[in-house]
Amino acid sequence: MTGVDRCDECGFEYGTVDAGAIPDRLGTFAGLYAAALAAVPDVRRRPAPQVWSPLEYACHLRDVLDVQRERLELALRVDAPEFAPMGRDELVVTRAYNTQEPSAVLADLAANAERLAAAFGALDAAALARVGSYPWPEPVERTLLWLGRHTVHEGEHHLMDITRMA
Repeated sequence: MTGVDRCDECGFEYGTVDAGAIPDRLGTFAGLYAAALAAVPDVRRRPAPQVWSPLEYACHLRDVLDVQRERLELALRVDAPEFAPMGRDELVVTRAYNTQEPSAVLADLAANAERLAAAFGALDAAALARVGSYPWPEPVERTLLWLGRHTVHEGEHHLMDITRMA
C-alpha cells in the first residue's frame, strides 16, 4: 500500500471510485463471492499456513461490511470519532471462520453488503466529508468517502485472493 490511496498488489486506485458508485460496487459482492466460492474445490483449504482459505476471506469481508457500517453510523452521530480496531487476525480464530457454513456466511455477507450499500446511498456530500480516526495501518483521520472506497477495495482485493485459489 502506498499512503492507503492505492494498492500496489491489486492496482486498486481509491480516487477512481466515485462516491455515487460506492453503493453499487458494494452491492455486487454477494453474487461475486458466491460465484468465487463455488469455483474453489475446497473453500476451507489454506494454500499456505499464513494465507487464509477462501471461506476465511468471505467471513472477513462479511465482518468488514458490518464493522464499516457501524463506523459510518458512529461518524454520523459523533464528531471525529475514534474507530476501534477490528481485530481481523484475531477474529479468524475467535469466530472459527473456517468451521462456518459457507451458505450462512454468504447470506450474512449479502445482508451486510445491502445494509452498507443503503447507508452509503443515503449520504450527501457533507456526510461523506465527515471524518473519524481510522486505526489502520496507523491511526489517521479519514473521511466517510475514504471509508467507502476502502471497503470497496477490501471486497475487490479479497475476491482476487479467492479467485487466485480456484
